[in-house]
Amino acid sequence: MIVNQWVPAAHRGDAIGDSARRVRDLLRGMGHQSDLFAMTIDDDLRGEVRPFADPDAGRGDLTIFHFALVSAMTDAFGHLPGGRVLQYHNVTPAHFFAPYDASVFRLATLSREDIRSLAGRTDVALGDSSYNRRELESMGFTNTGVFPIAIDVDRIRYAPPRPALEAVLDDGLHNFLFVGRIAPNKKIEDHIRLAEFYKRYVDEHYRFIFVGRTDGLPRYYNTVRALIAEFQMPADRFVFTGPVPDEDLAAYYRTASVYVSLSEHEGFCVPLLEAMVADVPVLAYASTAVPDTLGGAGVLFEPKDLEFAAELLGELAYNDPLRSRVVAGQRRRLEDFGDSRITHELGRLLARAGSGHAPENPS
Repeated sequence: MIVNQWVPAAHRGDAIGDSARRVRDLLRGMGHQSDLFAMTIDDDLRGEVRPFADPDAGRGDLTIFHFALVSAMTDAFGHLPGGRVLQYHNVTPAHFFAPYDASVFRLATLSREDIRSLAGRTDVALGDSSYNRRELESMGFTNTGVFPIAIDVDRIRYAPPRPALEAVLDDGLHNFLFVGRIAPNKKIEDHIRLAEFYKRYVDEHYRFIFVGRTDGLPRYYNTVRALIAEFQMPADRFVFTGPVPDEDLAAYYRTASVYVSLSEHEGFCVPLLEAMVADVPVLAYASTAVPDTLGGAGVLFEPKDLEFAAELLGELAYNDPLRSRVVAGQRRRLEDFGDSRITHELGRLLARAGSGHAPENPS
């Protein structure tokens, strides 16, 4: 069987593209012909991702379209003769961007309209979380299911050491880590407020590290920096790295005391799993898809009481028996995202896609 995947843009380090390449490799291992096609391809991926203009893009017996952003792929997918599997990775609601960037607000609005145009034009519609599946149903999609993100644990687990970086990070401070874009739905400003409560009530030996792009929404990033100055907090306790190579990313995970997520909108949130791979306890606000992804692992809190969260953060940083119990639960949860589980779910998807029955929720 020819099983192709479409992604609008193929970037190394992007969760959707990384997952699609992982699925392609698993499909080939199952004996299927499989390629990944994209409209925009990073130079270092041109040897393994094919251009969408290639006629072979539309010749799959089954085509999996990964949707996260408006593009010309959407209409082309809707006009395929059959074998259409939509995997929905969510679109951040536009209202998060309204105060910071009108063009991004418009892009998010158009993306929501674009995904709705596929209702009734897919054979199977999958979310990568139960939260995303429910959104698909609310938009009029039928025959929905869940197919999880396929993560490459090896890039974290077996990354080579970075002695110089790790020596800088291992200086007696507790490192509290966030990985992802500096974007308003991620609520980076709440990390700054959390730090203020942590400093006031728990401990002054801390450092908050943010790994990810800072240039996507400059006005928002400047707002975050202004809040640090307003609280008169030491600037060196807040590190914004920008994008980093995989080896550095793994080093940041290895030296983290706790991974912190205060996001108010996630469709899946791959860094939660990456933290689990590195045996970093996760503290997360229970928003949108975050509880689905954690699946009972980590430490969730709700409502968003940052004083309480600071106490939890201190417990995870200093209470070794608690840390051990949390890490053990996270290791069990990771088994649900291993290659054997993903391969099993792929087999079920291929068997059912042709019959019009979506795979059930594997979570």
